[in-house]
Amino acid sequence: MTGVRGTEYLELLARDASPVEFEAPLLAARSAAADAETIERLERAKTLALQVRAVLESRRRRATELTALFETASDLASLTDVDAVLEAIVRRSRQLLGSDVAYLSLMDEDAGDTYMRVTVGCSSNLFRAVRLPMGAGLGGLVAQTATPYAAATYFQDDRFNHTEGIDSAVRDEGITSIVGVPLLLGRQVIGVLYAANRTVRPFGRSEIALLSSFAAHAAIALDNARLLSETQLALHDLRAAGEELRERTTSVERATDAHDRLLELVLRGGDVEDVAREVGEVLGGTVVMTEKDGSLPAEDRTHAPAAEAETVERAVRTHRTRTGDGVVAAPVLAGGETLGALVLRRAEPLDEADRRILERAALVTALLLLFRRSVASAEERMRGELLDDVLLGRDPHGLRERIRLAGADLDAPHAVVVADIVGDRARTTQAAAFLAGSHHGLSTVHDGRIVLVLPAVEPREAARTVISELRRVAGRPVTAGVAGPTCGAAEITVAHAEAARCLHTLLVLGRTGEVAGAADLGFVGLLLGEDRDVPAYVGSVLGPVLEYDSARGTALADTLRTYFAQGANLGRTGTALHVHTNTVTQRLERITSLLGEGWNAPERLLEVQLALRLHALLPR
Repeated sequence: MTGVRGTEYLELLARDASPVEFEAPLLAARSAAADAETIERLERAKTLALQVRAVLESRRRRATELTALFETASDLASLTDVDAVLEAIVRRSRQLLGSDVAYLSLMDEDAGDTYMRVTVGCSSNLFRAVRLPMGAGLGGLVAQTATPYAAATYFQDDRFNHTEGIDSAVRDEGITSIVGVPLLLGRQVIGVLYAANRTVRPFGRSEIALLSSFAAHAAIALDNARLLSETQLALHDLRAAGEELRERTTSVERATDAHDRLLELVLRGGDVEDVAREVGEVLGGTVVMTEKDGSLPAEDRTHAPAAEAETVERAVRTHRTRTGDGVVAAPVLAGGETLGALVLRRAEPLDEADRRILERAALVTALLLLFRRSVASAEERMRGELLDDVLLGRDPHGLRERIRLAGADLDAPHAVVVADIVGDRARTTQAAAFLAGSHHGLSTVHDGRIVLVLPAVEPREAARTVISELRRVAGRPVTAGVAGPTCGAAEITVAHAEAARCLHTLLVLGRTGEVAGAADLGFVGLLLGEDRDVPAYVGSVLGPVLEYDSARGTALADTLRTYFAQGANLGRTGTALHVHTNTVTQRLERITSLLGEGWNAPERLLEVQLALRLHALLPR
């Protein structure tokens, strides 16, 4: 029994169980009245397992930190916009430390203080504009001493020189805990990088060390910006030095052009095809992106020579740029994963600068692919879970904050669309998630139906957009019910129920591929709560009349519909139908012979009228 329970700790480690779950085997043994030796062995196994888990957790955290530092280094290598680099550094600092706020201040040599340069997570304008004199507050002390400082409760920490201006700004932002580390160039302090929480939080040594690593990258970014500016000035002067440097200058300009294009492309959210097009234009050739296994796109595969395929295969296999006859292939790599290759077709051979441009483009392509993959997956999951909680009324206290963090505003008018799932379920739900994200809305699958909540769009227009996009993906007609516009989580829940009833009614009526709201269905939508055979019901009430019209080309059903619409008045009915009153009387007598006496009696009148309405709604 001890051996079996001992292996349970390995299973707990394998599935990364929480620490509290490691008590289960020991509790089970005690419940089974195991002997003292068995209990002692299990105690020892639990202690060792928890130690192993702590080591694994530490290594995972370290791997995450190293990845973030690597990505920051990649930013430094691929971006010349210092503001973009610094913002990325501050944002990653906040994410890895799990802090509420992160910000970076720089020295103002003329004023003798520091000023805010980048803030992430801040909401106070007063805090964004605060300046810290040397020695004042936590940041001023860090800048003055070039030493990291941390305070779990800033306002109660008497190590710092508390001034009214600084404390007011910190209080306005709601900050309680702060850690700050210096940005150093050599021994010179050029700024301070901070992380802060709105609750009490002691910052550990590992967190201070990690923040210091990011501060080192920020200092490098600022220094690189200065060096780049000086380099560009030197290149400008060298152009006038003589013709012999013209070729080298052209190469540098091409690299700068590629760099700027890729930077702009990344900042505006471009995709892989945009990278290929831009690099192709810069290098004077055509660029295509292969599949993960190195195979060319289908439209290029039949025209590519065998030698080109071999060059691409070698680049993917060796993880190095390879050159062939009229082709250069640069692998697109993310760690040990191969995402494909960028293939440049150009008759002229590439020099070293052009080769680096292609390799830089491959790096940008890898970052775009990884970023799109992670963002899409996380956002789709988060928004789906959020809408599920809205529809189920879960987490009422934290729901508003989660909605805000997701970038949504359910207090604004929203259309609610409930659509039937047809075709490939995974592709259809992904298409719905993408559509919701592009409209700053939410989507999920609830009770076997796709639910979308879209802001700032008229409900019927929203439903038409949804079924058009889903039909394109599914290849089959999509049916949808719609409700709204409505505001607030509780009202959206009500609107969802209404839209679901409308969808159910359309499906019962056999009106596949259509859109309807409650106003479109009138009282019919209220009557159809369960699956019913609507055509059979209409036939059982009006069958003889409909068959008579069909066989003889008459209009008894229309006459009956007009008769009811005119309040059962023979004269007005004849006028509406442009026939004599006697003709109306004759038609009604024919209807009586078909439906039987008493069809217009109170107990049958509503049933006949309902059947007429349902018949008008059924597809022809």
